[in-house]
Amino acid sequence: QVRLLESGGGLVQAGGSLRLSCAYSGHTFTGYAMGWFRQAPGKERAFVAAISWSGIGTNYLDSVRGRFTISRDNGKNTVYLEMNSLKPEDTAVYYCAAGTSVLSIVSRPNYWGQGIQVTVSS
Repeated sequence: QVRLLESGGGLVQAGGSLRLSCAYSGHTFTGYAMGWFRQAPGKERAFVAAISWSGIGTNYLDSVRGRFTISRDNGKNTVYLEMNSLKPEDTAVYYCAAGTSVLSIVSRPNYWGQGIQVTVSS
């Protein structure tokens, strides 16, 4: 059974930081890219960041580039999203995802987590 479990969300003031984690299990994720998406109230789910299996390739939404950093530890089957300089518009449910490549995951993730709330107060 495939499982992607997010943790680390919560409430933070604007300008603050949070680190999301996603532990994945139940499937051979060797070679898979991992990513993060978010869905704000009243909006569609949107791509935020992705990282290749090797960790060398990354891809970011323009509005988070320079503030967010995605990383992974394949030995721990975990992917991270370090979020700095948070803004109220970053408020959303954040979802972990897995896909076959750092490019295809943007539009065709294969697996999803259940999501975790991040709220940034002004």
